Amino acid sequence: MATNNIVQEPIAQKKNTYLVPLIVLTSLFFMWGFLRSMTDVIIPYFRKLFTLNYAQSMLVQFCFLGAYFIGSIIYYSISLKKGDPIQRIGYKKSVLIGITLSTMGCLLFLPASYFASYPLFLFALLILGFGFTLLEITANAFVTLLGSEETASGRLNLTQAFNSLGTTLGPLIGGYMIFTLFTNPQTGVPTENAARIPYLIFACIFIVLGILIALVKFPKLTNSNTEIEKIEGKGAWQFPQLKLGMLGIFFYNGAETGIGSFIIVLLEQKFGFSDAISKNYVSLYWGGAMIGRFLAPIAFNKTMSLGKRLIYMIGIALLVFGVLSLINPLSLHDIQFLLYFIALNIIGFILGKRNAGLTLAIFAIISAAFVLIGATSDNHWIIYTFLAIGLFNSIMFSNIYTLGITGLGKHASQGSSLLIMAILGGGLLSFVQGIIADKYGVQTSFLLHVISYSYLVFFGLYCFKNLKKYLG
Repeated sequence: MATNNIVQEPIAQKKNTYLVPLIVLTSLFFMWGFLRSMTDVIIPYFRKLFTLNYAQSMLVQFCFLGAYFIGSIIYYSISLKKGDPIQRIGYKKSVLIGITLSTMGCLLFLPASYFASYPLFLFALLILGFGFTLLEITANAFVTLLGSEETASGRLNLTQAFNSLGTTLGPLIGGYMIFTLFTNPQTGVPTENAARIPYLIFACIFIVLGILIALVKFPKLTNSNTEIEKIEGKGAWQFPQLKLGMLGIFFYNGAETGIGSFIIVLLEQKFGFSDAISKNYVSLYWGGAMIGRFLAPIAFNKTMSLGKRLIYMIGIALLVFGVLSLINPLSLHDIQFLLYFIALNIIGFILGKRNAGLTLAIFAIISAAFVLIGATSDNHWIIYTFLAIGLFNSIMFSNIYTLGITGLGKHASQGSSLLIMAILGGGLLSFVQGIIADKYGVQTSFLLHVISYSYLVFFGLYCFKNLKKYLG
C-alpha cells in the first residue's frame, strides 16, 4: 500500500492527540458548509435587490467559488518553486491564515451593505472564498492523514457529514434572518441589515474559532525527509487519477451548486412558493447530503458484516431524519418522501460493495436519472427528485477527493490544492446554467447536469478498475 511519506506516531499512542484537532477541524467543516449554502439564500435576495437576470445573479457563485481556482493556482505555483507551503508553515498556521481571510470576507459585507454595492458584495465573497480555499486544502489533507489511507474516505465522509449539517442549517437560519427577521413586515422587503448583521455574526464566530485553534495543540505531521524539497518534474500532475479527479470535482461541484442555487427560483416559478418557504426546501436538499454522509462511515466499514451495517445504517438514517424533521419548519407530511429515497440510498451503498469508485458511479447514475425526471416533469415529482439528489451527492466530494489523491504519497498536499482548484466548476457551471435559464427557462437549465453526472459515472468506474492495488 502506498504511503503519504508522513512521519506519524502509532495511532494508538496518538489517539487523544488526533481526536481534539479532528473535532476542531470538524467545526470548520460545519462553518464553511453553513456559509456555502447561505449563498443559495442571498442569490434571490441580490437578484431582487439589484434587479439582476439569472446569469448576473450567478456571479455570486462565480466569484465565491472562482476564488478557489485562483487561490489554488497560487498555492500550486508556490509548491512548484519553493515546496509545499503547508509543510513549510504547518497545518495550524495555515488554518489560522484561512480563518483570518474568512473573517475579512465576512466583515466586508458591512461596507458593501452600507453602499448597496453589488460589485463590493462580490469582492467580499471573493475574499471569503480565498479563506475557504486555504481552509479546505489544509483541513481535507490533514483529515486524510489522521489514520490509514484505507479509512481516509470514511473519515472524510464523517467530517463532511458535519459540513452538511452546516449546509442544512444555513438556508434555515440564514433564510430566516434575511427573509423574516430583517424584513420590513409592512412591505415584505428585506432591510439593509439583511446581509449586514448575519455576516457580522459569522465574522465573530470565526474570530472565536481562531482563538480556540490557536490554543489547541496540533500533532506535528511532517515529511519524512529532513528538508522540504521543491517538487521536481510534474509532481502531482503525473498521476492520471488526480487529473481525472479534478474534472470529477469540477463537474460534481457544478451540479451540486447549480441545483442548490436554482431550487428557490424553480419553486417560485412552478409552484408560487415565497422565498421564506422555499428556503426550507433548500435545507432539505442539503439535509439529504447530511444523511448520506452520516451513513457513509458505516457503509464503507470493512470489518462489519452486511447485517450489522444494514441495522446501523437504518438506525442512523431514521435518527438523522428525525432530527431533520425537528429543525425544519415543514410538516412531516411534506418531508416524508425522503424516507423512500433514503431506502434507495442504502441500497446504493450495498450495491457499491464498500468501494469508493463503484459507489460513486452508482450514485451518479441515480442522480443523472433524477435530473432528467425533474427537468422534464410537470408535477410535484420535480420537487422530490431534485431534493433527493442531495442524498446521492452526499459521498461524491469525499470519494472523488480520496480517489484523486490515492497513491500520490508525498505529493498529496499538492494534489489537494489541484483538486480544490477544480471547485471552480461550481461557479462556472452555475453561471452557464444561468445563461441557459435566461434563454430557455429555469427548468430546462437543469439538463446541463446530466453531463456532469455522466462524467462522474465514468470516473467512478475508472477508479474501480484501476485503483484496486491501493483500495483493495
